[in-house]
Amino acid sequence: MRATALIDRLRRSLRNFARDKGGNVIMTFTLALIPMLGFVGAAVDYSRANSDKAAMQSALDAAALMLSKTIATLTQAQINQKASDYFFALFTRTDVTNIVITPTYNNSAGGEVLLTATGKVPTTFMKVVGQTNLNINVSSTVRWGETRLRVALVLDTTGSMADSGKIGAMQTATKNLLSQLQSAVSQNGDVYVSIVPFSKDVNVAPTNYNANWITWTDWNEVNGTCSNSTYKTKTTCTSAGKTWTIKNHNTWNGCVVDRGNTNGPSAQNYDTNVSPPVVGTTASMFSAEQYSYCSDPVMPLTYDWTALKNTVNGLTPNGNTNQGIGLALGWMSLVGGGPFPTPPAMDPNYKYQQIIILLTDGLNTQNRWYTNQSSIDNRQQITCNNINAAGITLYAVQVNTGGDPTSTLLQNCAGSPGKYPDSSKFYLLTSANDIITTFGQIATTISNLRVAK
Repeated sequence: MRATALIDRLRRSLRNFARDKGGNVIMTFTLALIPMLGFVGAAVDYSRANSDKAAMQSALDAAALMLSKTIATLTQAQINQKASDYFFALFTRTDVTNIVITPTYNNSAGGEVLLTATGKVPTTFMKVVGQTNLNINVSSTVRWGETRLRVALVLDTTGSMADSGKIGAMQTATKNLLSQLQSAVSQNGDVYVSIVPFSKDVNVAPTNYNANWITWTDWNEVNGTCSNSTYKTKTTCTSAGKTWTIKNHNTWNGCVVDRGNTNGPSAQNYDTNVSPPVVGTTASMFSAEQYSYCSDPVMPLTYDWTALKNTVNGLTPNGNTNQGIGLALGWMSLVGGGPFPTPPAMDPNYKYQQIIILLTDGLNTQNRWYTNQSSIDNRQQITCNNINAAGITLYAVQVNTGGDPTSTLLQNCAGSPGKYPDSSKFYLLTSANDIITTFGQIATTISNLRVAK
């Protein structure tokens, strides 16, 4: 029943009772009716005001989120205008009057936008007792950048990625993820991303051929010519008393193998940690190899979103699978060393999350020393354990379109600080398109943009 109709009905009831001869009955009922009318009327008015308040809160939350995307680039006048525009595009109730939207922007330690909204709801019943309006006050806060992100994308570019549309889906998914991360940025440096493509080797860029962290011993052994063409290696050539002429190092294609000794992993486990290369300590240095299926070059941590996407566009599938070297260099890209510059120091005013996203479509098949999967897996598990101990979150994505067994290694590698292994960080995908969906979910999770009421 409409409020005005209810009032009219009550008035008619009072007039009818006024005709009653029993004065005491009239007096008693009239006195009792006044508080009853007040209670019922207050409930109706408060119910309507609470409904309006809930609608205002919802519109204000959405307006704050939309405003947060661009607020860092706006003047105060523009902030005021956009806050009102966003809100009134969503809140269309006409019974709330005198609405005032007030935005406040704080850009210290990331960014924060606070929106408050006030308004009045005219009463219907309560004005009988002198209260003509109910006030509404709501607020919404969006904070971002309290946590800064450093993300390493370790991407499988082995030959099997050419099958079933996987390489194209990975490129689309990765570029979408980069766009999502970019949208969470309020200022340069909020998010850094590196890209480490891998096959059996990792390409640390041919332009580094003069770097002092590279050892050429193995490369020199097979990249040259003998004065007697019968001999194909430096050792056989010189053992026969012939002259071995090494090729110019600027012909190197940029590939390096797992760190360690030629005959196996070193006692220092350089293939499973991020200890920096030490000149003269051969096992700690990166050994050059002219691998014919060399992956595309790595991209160190950067917030150059165009360069990152261009790197993704250039990825091509070739070679065998060695997740371990990709994972080790992805970790190194977060801390610096060898081919990776030292990242900027962490600002104490922020929290930081370091994240590795490892995507692969196959089980391990070959590294520097082994072609036996279990041997390669055992080395990689050590790397995973070390990554977790360092407080880094590791997402492991297995794209299994060929009916391979589910990777126990990847399940045991996925984890986050305080939970290792963590099944929520492992994804088993059975189609190429699933890569796009999964990367979208991961990007949303790590963007760290939230509403706080």
